[in-house]
Amino acid sequence: MAFNDPQAAKQMLTALLQPWHDAVNDPVTAQQGVLQRLLAIYAQTEYGTQHSAAQVETIEDYRRAFPIANYDNDYKPLIQRVMAGDVRLLLNEEPIGWAITRGTTKGESKFIPMTPTDLKLRVSAGRAMMQYVATTGRLDLFQGVNLNLNFPSVVGTVRVGDRDVEYGYSSGIYTRYVSASTPIRSVPTQDDIDALGGGKSQSDWDARFELAYQQCKDERVTLVGGVATTAILFGRYTQRAHGVYPKDLWQTQIMTLGSVPAINTTLQPALNALYGPAAIREIYGATEGMFGQQRDEHRAWVPNYDLFFFEVETRSGVKMLHEMRPGEQGSLVVSTPILARYKIGDRIRASRPPYFRCIGRDRWWVPIRYVWDEVLSGNLGRL
Repeated sequence: MAFNDPQAAKQMLTALLQPWHDAVNDPVTAQQGVLQRLLAIYAQTEYGTQHSAAQVETIEDYRRAFPIANYDNDYKPLIQRVMAGDVRLLLNEEPIGWAITRGTTKGESKFIPMTPTDLKLRVSAGRAMMQYVATTGRLDLFQGVNLNLNFPSVVGTVRVGDRDVEYGYSSGIYTRYVSASTPIRSVPTQDDIDALGGGKSQSDWDARFELAYQQCKDERVTLVGGVATTAILFGRYTQRAHGVYPKDLWQTQIMTLGSVPAINTTLQPALNALYGPAAIREIYGATEGMFGQQRDEHRAWVPNYDLFFFEVETRSGVKMLHEMRPGEQGSLVVSTPILARYKIGDRIRASRPPYFRCIGRDRWWVPIRYVWDEVLSGNLGRL
């Protein structure tokens, strides 16, 4: 890595971030390019062949050929067949692992296969951190460590055909595979976290938090990444178990957090009270992929238009994400290398271009709760 040379580091960061910025500046062209790349992948699968992926040329063709699909009714039966060994039904390459959701679908975790191509796209989660360094010039961030509060990457195994494949949480899988290629070291390592097992009890989490505390207490933590609520729970744990807050141990520069709404509004006071005046950057991702991240002080995320294909079901019909009007809401539909036109179950609210917020799951009461949270936090829709 060239991070000891400021000029070389700046050039490297610019090169890594430019595709994202170019796509945000011209989402129409970017989304057309993404669709063509995805169709080439789908054409190599049975599901894509059944829906004539090779004959699709336009967005209108795509919408006619591929129906919007959800997990329970549409993809779950197909994924179960992939688990039984029919890999080419949905995938154009062998899965390297299986990710499970922390939430539940009818009481059960969703299983989502992860492929090498899919994993490469998840590197985009680092864009928020890289953009922060590029705009602030704080290259000293890379001289510290990332406090790794991610979930285990291995919880168990599932039978895929005649072999056992490990499954775990997507954030942990991502960290395990790409940490060696990132410019900042993650502590604890994902292997150390996995060694504690995949339990969900309070004692299981206390064990993970104690591991993180012991391994990081004498380190220089400049970055905290992971689930926002887990970061809050860890801060409360260090105070309860050791009488110190994270801000007493480290001068954290930035926190890149995701998995829940209202990180920069409702949760921001607690995060800064625990960790000090660190910059907070929201990551919008899910088990199915990393779809956007905050790129500046505006408290909303910007989509990865160069990596995934985004549509939204709105009251006025299905439209592209970039076609949404400020204040408009809808149910997000994503297309990934594995899932075509997948209704992910999140409600999206558009701010002025190119900013968006995920305000929660796609439930009737979520817009009401969003307004209530905005009032309580004093944000009132401001970026």
